[in-house]
Amino acid sequence: MERKQTRAVDIGGVGIGGDNPVRVQSMCNTDTRDVLSTVAQINQLAEAGCEIVRLAVPDDKAAAALKSIREQSSVPLIADIHFDYRLALSALDAGIDGLRINPGNIGSENKVDAVVQAAKQHGVSIRIGVNGGSLEKDLLAKFGGPTPEAMVESGLRHVALLEKRGFHDIKISLKTSSVLNTIKAYRLMTDKVDYPLHIGITEAGTLVRGAVKSAVGLGILLFDGIGDTLRVSLTHDPVAEIGVAYEILRALGLRERGPEIISCPTCGRTEIKLIELAEQVEEALRGVEEVFTVAVMGCVVNGPGEAREADIGIAGGRDLGIIFRKGEVVRKVKGDENLLPEFMKEIEAFLRERRSE
Repeated sequence: MERKQTRAVDIGGVGIGGDNPVRVQSMCNTDTRDVLSTVAQINQLAEAGCEIVRLAVPDDKAAAALKSIREQSSVPLIADIHFDYRLALSALDAGIDGLRINPGNIGSENKVDAVVQAAKQHGVSIRIGVNGGSLEKDLLAKFGGPTPEAMVESGLRHVALLEKRGFHDIKISLKTSSVLNTIKAYRLMTDKVDYPLHIGITEAGTLVRGAVKSAVGLGILLFDGIGDTLRVSLTHDPVAEIGVAYEILRALGLRERGPEIISCPTCGRTEIKLIELAEQVEEALRGVEEVFTVAVMGCVVNGPGEAREADIGIAGGRDLGIIFRKGEVVRKVKGDENLLPEFMKEIEAFLRERRSE
């Protein structure tokens, strides 16, 4: 993989594009007007590894809440603005770190002028967010629907509006619910601009469906070297989006966060409650940031080999678990009910040693 070289853009101290790593974003699903719940969710997202959080700003009351939310946030915030340019101006005055707009739907030329001038004054970047579900009517008529070509033309049209005003702190996204159309749109756009690209499959679906569609679409784009920041869009708790995003990046060798858990799919040879054990280990390690490999294996065929290759692992047999650390057998544990607590003791000891190095 060779990443396409793009311009670098700063969002509240977090670099996007250029030589920066692919950044992980999400969006709160709380009511932005509810400061307490929104700040609480931002903190949950940040703890999970989210680096930039986007907030919907549908009205004046939501815009008025941004100042207090921004003061309490540990990560940069982006205001998602549609239709009313005054909301963008209010968000900038509140100290927001970035804007996500469609310049084409916030009004006349003078309104675009006002937003661009204010963004310049505040040193804030703008993401042009093109979505297949809300393309301009003339482009839908010209191309016969929300095709990749229509999306790219929409994006370039909006880029031209900003460039005409001497504004270049731009990111671009081209999202649809179609994996193939999204891939094609980004491939077309990456040949036309050097602005950083925010990638995602929008309206991807519920947890499993959305994770699969996102992994396929984003994985192909990232393998092509396309993408400077991403969001996995799920009809689920947004905190789950962060875990999926990092697993996509880990699978491609782009970024790592937290332990990689290797576990077998189970078969008729499995003689321990492996599914339950693997899920419990995963849950117990959810908040751990250190990068290492954990193997939770359930049979004598591949289990010992995988457990031996991991930093720490357990291979199960009949009423028995063998715990490995760095390829060496640490001890044997008897009884299904003892496997989780004893394995977690070994993991905790492993982490204590690593943290003391």
